[in-house]
Amino acid sequence: MKVIIDLCVVPIGVGVSLSEYIVECHKVLAKTGLHTQLHPYGTIIEGEWDEVFAAVKACHEAVHAKGAPRITTTIKAGTRCDRDQTMEEKVASVEKRL
Repeated sequence: MKVIIDLCVVPIGVGVSLSEYIVECHKVLAKTGLHTQLHPYGTIIEGEWDEVFAAVKACHEAVHAKGAPRITTTIKAGTRCDRDQTMEEKVASVEKRL
């Protein structure tokens, strides 16, 4: 099953600057080959369910390995069973109505 998620990984106990930890997560995502889009408060990830959630787990492992003692993560997930839809198509659908 295909899924599009909005992922927000927040390391806790590492200070106020989080970018170096987010970079670690993005290195993991780049290796997966999944389609991603970074935005100011997270990352959109598109792909097969098991691959996407395996990538989320790998992000947690990488951020912990970087030294974060705790992580809180917010995930919004959407699936469709009537047809495939990309994140670009979802945005384009709204933009054409603006």
